[in-house]
Amino acid sequence: MSSGNGGGKTRVLIAAASAVRRAELERIVQEDSSLLFAGSVTDLSAMAHRVADSRADVALVDLGEPDPQFPSVSIALQRAGAAVVVLVDDPARDWTRQVLRSGVLGILPRNSAAAEIHSAIHAARRGLLLLEPEVIRDLIAIGSQRAADTDFDLVEELTEREVEVLRMLAEGFANKEIASRLGISDHTVKFHISSILAKLGASSRTEAVTVGIRKGLILL
Repeated sequence: MSSGNGGGKTRVLIAAASAVRRAELERIVQEDSSLLFAGSVTDLSAMAHRVADSRADVALVDLGEPDPQFPSVSIALQRAGAAVVVLVDDPARDWTRQVLRSGVLGILPRNSAAAEIHSAIHAARRGLLLLEPEVIRDLIAIGSQRAADTDFDLVEELTEREVEVLRMLAEGFANKEIASRLGISDHTVKFHISSILAKLGASSRTEAVTVGIRKGLILL
């Protein structure tokens, strides 16, 4: 993620089609003294460029409705250096799964309180995944249904160390923090994460955590 130069503050770029929403979200960001408003855009297609220009750490995206193109936008934003938090009402389960697979670290309703939005921004900055409880319940329900309908066993069981690493990923620890806590090298941590992704059939750390929750490897 971008480190920015805002005196240690987390730089937040806002995307919202409505001028009223942009103003409201700007006010919410500025209410937290540890956050720095880095600008706003109306068009998602231009947001990745603005992330790079503004050195934003977090992209806060307000969606009037679930956008099927948003997962690809999310990936572009992360490549530009920003963690992604999205505000959206009543997202479909499939859309939520796609967005999580794209690496989004926060999904909240548009009417969320300022404190909830602040928490999502801070969590995303640290690499933590923050979801509304109802979204988590839906994801668990999907996993339970698929487990009932199909053989959902792992290709290979995770080792105790891999489960330990997976749980640290869920807590938002970076590779160096995991290495320090476990007394192993960064290279070994990367090896464990690659093995975890392969065994869980996940394409990202976020998806691995989501699968881990469904499988009961991570307790909420």
